[in-house]
Amino acid sequence: MAKKQNQSARTTLEEVNESLTSAAQRIEDNKKYINWALIAIAVLALLAGGYIWLHNKNVQEAKEKIGEADIELMQGQGDSTMMAKALKDYEKVAADYGNKVGERAHLNAAILLYEKGEYEKAVKHLEDFSPAGNLIGPASQSLLGDCYVNLKKLDKALAAYDKAISMAGDNEAYAPAFMIKKAVVLHEQKKFADEAAIYQTIKDKYPMYGQQNGFNVDKYLERANALAGK
Repeated sequence: MAKKQNQSARTTLEEVNESLTSAAQRIEDNKKYINWALIAIAVLALLAGGYIWLHNKNVQEAKEKIGEADIELMQGQGDSTMMAKALKDYEKVAADYGNKVGERAHLNAAILLYEKGEYEKAVKHLEDFSPAGNLIGPASQSLLGDCYVNLKKLDKALAAYDKAISMAGDNEAYAPAFMIKKAVVLHEQKKFADEAAIYQTIKDKYPMYGQQNGFNVDKYLERANALAGK
């Protein structure tokens, strides 16, 4: 089930990288006008400049480090040694930098750890990632749900899928895919009426999803209703 889930709705590393690095880092300066003496103004200007320099330097260093990991990842397809090195470097960037680049490293590390079957470690990285946006945010929560499914923590999986569904909004590709994952967990918990309600929602709200993705919604809706005694 985890393999199918991983294929159907989890974002790719390329999507993650493109989405999280497309926006330039911004530094906001909201200093108030100060009528202090000239020397005091000079000191404040030096302090502000020092902060900006350090911040930009930190971001640039993080980008360089994660860029190295990205190259290792691309070159390491099929090479377990290179993939392990890429993972190690993503984890180091995640540990060393608290900016958006560090967050991307957390997510990339989580994806690689999930693929290795190291679900607990993947969860820890996802807990340090701040989900945002209508693509990366819900995909990260879906991945968190996948981890919990494999760890047999089904209630936590449901909570993660609920968050993914909420963040996806009316996205016709993501929302129903996350809903199906939730329905699968509900089936495992023998909550058949709740499972049926999800399939009915997919059928009503996303009528083309099943046909476009080779998923027989009616088949699973009928099964869930039958098991629920309807």
